[in-house]
Amino acid sequence: MNQLKNKNIKLLRKLFFSTLYLSALTFGGGYVIVTLMKKQFVDELHWIDEEEMLDLVAIAQSSPGAIAVNGAIVVGYKLAGIAGVLTAVLGTVIPPFLIIAAVSVCYQAFRSNQLVAWMLEGMQSGVGAVIASVTFEMASGIVKERNTISLLIMAAAFAASVIWQINTVYIILACGLLGILITFSKRRMKS
Repeated sequence: MNQLKNKNIKLLRKLFFSTLYLSALTFGGGYVIVTLMKKQFVDELHWIDEEEMLDLVAIAQSSPGAIAVNGAIVVGYKLAGIAGVLTAVLGTVIPPFLIIAAVSVCYQAFRSNQLVAWMLEGMQSGVGAVIASVTFEMASGIVKERNTISLLIMAAAFAASVIWQINTVYIILACGLLGILITFSKRRMKS
């Protein structure tokens, strides 16, 4: 019993520091952290697999709130239940909280500083590259499976957003509904 407790404490400690590290060193929003979460949780720690990562991203995007926090909730719950959720969320929210608190104190000095403005402009370029990388990696996972339905949904969602400029919320809701219908139909066919 004591050995199991020590193992859980080690897992929670590693989860806390992993999410703290990711959150502290990620600039550019939720889509940037997705790449780092994949690298950390799928490639290095092997806590989740590629398919679970795609599900995690879908849940994190479609749930209200920050993608980083929603992703931490999903990973934390999978690994250690409610204790994992609390640990992962705490590790995820501490860095932005401290950074925003520090920036708010020094806001007037930052606001007019040209060097800070140039640095933020440069970071925007890097963020664009990271988001493109995430999109490519996630799309290549779907293409590798050769799942025709997923490919059609992906193409339709892209066209709806880029060509017809449909609100992303409607696209996410439609894709979620399609996912539910496809899952139920597959389960019904197996029965």
